[in-house]
Amino acid sequence: MQRSEFIQSLSLLGVGSMMPTGNEPEVKHPQRPPYLKTGGKIAITSPAGYITLEQIQPAVKMMQGWGFEIVIGDTIGKREGTLGGSDIERAADFQRFLDDESIGAIMCARGGYGVVRMMDRLNFEKFKKHPKWIIGFSDITFLHSHLNRQINLASIHSKMCNSFPDDWEQADEVQKSSITLIKDCLMGEPILTTALANQSNQMGITKGVLVGGNLKCIESMAGSHSDLNTNGKILVVEDTGEYLYSIDRMFWNLKRSGKLENLNGLVIGGFKIKPDDPGEEFGKSLEQIVLEKVKDYGYPVSFDFPIGHQKDNRPLKLGISYQLEVTADGTTLREL
Repeated sequence: MQRSEFIQSLSLLGVGSMMPTGNEPEVKHPQRPPYLKTGGKIAITSPAGYITLEQIQPAVKMMQGWGFEIVIGDTIGKREGTLGGSDIERAADFQRFLDDESIGAIMCARGGYGVVRMMDRLNFEKFKKHPKWIIGFSDITFLHSHLNRQINLASIHSKMCNSFPDDWEQADEVQKSSITLIKDCLMGEPILTTALANQSNQMGITKGVLVGGNLKCIESMAGSHSDLNTNGKILVVEDTGEYLYSIDRMFWNLKRSGKLENLNGLVIGGFKIKPDDPGEEFGKSLEQIVLEKVKDYGYPVSFDFPIGHQKDNRPLKLGISYQLEVTADGTTLREL
């Protein structure tokens, strides 16, 4: 080999060795954006799916009632296919709020699909100096994971504008609680979330930084610079509209990529599962799929946790340390 070829080989090896694997040692301490006070500004933008100004009004009125000033982004009401405007428009709107030092939080109007299409257009340099809370779930998992991996910053996994009820008086207590807790998150109240016992739970007590979100999005980020590092973490996952065989495949991805091996705990949220086609029954339940992948690990596992595409979708601060306690009486996830 010629000397120039040898140097080039070393250079390529160095580049390759810097690619994220998702399971290298984690030594960072999580950072939190400043909590909001009365009068703080919340921006609403749509980095994913299309939504109208009329559809976000219940959320606007509710958050104004909490004492916050609401700034509505240019993507609200815009549409390109199923998206809230073009990739350039959605990225520009989100960038404006990332850079605006007066904004204390960015509420994503809805999920759907589209965040990944504009992710690499965003510049987080000003945001790092003046961080703010980013709020949402489902497709917003791309942003949560990127913040956790690249900036080491906490964010809020919760309902978005399209989940606020049109008539608050007609909403039930579960729906009301899951929304009013968003205010508590934004104003710095510590989070305590409980779940009923499930006979498939694996008991135990553990601590760790909470990461995760939508399982399909997590799978889609594998090998990218937004890929999750799960070492020593508590992983929470949820999903909707997937067949059992697809969920099985995604959990194999977590296992084969090392994301399950060194966890401190695993929390399984809501999964709206597509019925198997007649004659194509997969033959395993969600609980069986999960427990098959973690059978060699001793950490606690909790099923039926109240997050996901469901009415009881409680807000959680991702990137924050929690204590997870799974007992015969149920599950407690307590912010530390």
